[in-house]
Amino acid sequence: MSNFTPYLERNQAFAASGAQADVPQLPFIPFNQLYLITCIDPRVEPAAVLGARLGEAIVARNVGGRVTPAVIKDLAWIVHLHENKAPDADWFEIAVIHHTDCGSALFADDDLRAGYAARGGWDEQTSLEMAVLEPSRTVQKDTAKLRSAPELVPGIGGIKIGGYVYDLGTGRITTVVQPG
Repeated sequence: MSNFTPYLERNQAFAASGAQADVPQLPFIPFNQLYLITCIDPRVEPAAVLGARLGEAIVARNVGGRVTPAVIKDLAWIVHLHENKAPDADWFEIAVIHHTDCGSALFADDDLRAGYAARGGWDEQTSLEMAVLEPSRTVQKDTAKLRSAPELVPGIGGIKIGGYVYDLGTGRITTVVQPG
């Protein structure tokens, strides 16, 4: 049996529930006007940690929940769609969530980082910059990066951006950068 088999079985139950019919239509604006950027770590699952439900938010997940050029390009596309396909809709909010005990901190390990670069990953400097050692500091850097990204201006003016830290030990999320 494949590791994916139980998920296929769960999908059958989901499909039978009819929940897929209650989602936003294109142009896609999530029900709760939220674009969430967070880590790929399975301990930071937005449905579990935030109670996020289908259609409520756009969720972007990557290593460390970092704001990368790819994240900015995706957001630029969403901003462009919003401006051109739903100009009268309310603007959404972006929430960047970093977390404690993040595996991206292993980018600070010289040997692991060098090995990753040798295998074709990011170069060593980029990898080191991706490390989330102090989530309250890195989330501040990433929200500032979004607020100043030329690809998102002028549309970003209507979008609130907040930065948060999820503590794996307590299960609580703390606001580090007020949405604004």
